[in-house]
Amino acid sequence: QVQLVESGGGLVQPGGSLRLSCTASGDIFSIYAMGWYRQAPGKQRDLVARVSSTGSTNYADSVKGRFTVSRDNAKNTVDLQMNSLKPEDTAVYYCNGDLLRYGSSRRGDYWGQGTQVTVHS
Repeated sequence: QVQLVESGGGLVQPGGSLRLSCTASGDIFSIYAMGWYRQAPGKQRDLVARVSSTGSTNYADSVKGRFTVSRDNAKNTVDLQMNSLKPEDTAVYYCNGDLLRYGSSRRGDYWGQGTQVTVHS
């Protein structure tokens, strides 16, 4: 069994900052990539930021220069530092892990339960 547990969401004013954290645990053999997606009401879930096992990153255009994703491979954690937050960043943020479990030959996507981020004055 694999679990991804997020923390750090909340309510913040425009221009403020939040830091999200996610820890993956369970029968994990290897994690290829970890990242964050978000889903606003009535919209699809979209990539926010992602970091590979080698440290390469990619970001949604809308968050470049404001958000920073980081990862600790030894601890199976991924963080998202969000600065200069805007109302349009309001969404449920989901942690994602692209990983291989012990005893399996196929990689799979695993998700956290989501954490609400609300940017509102």
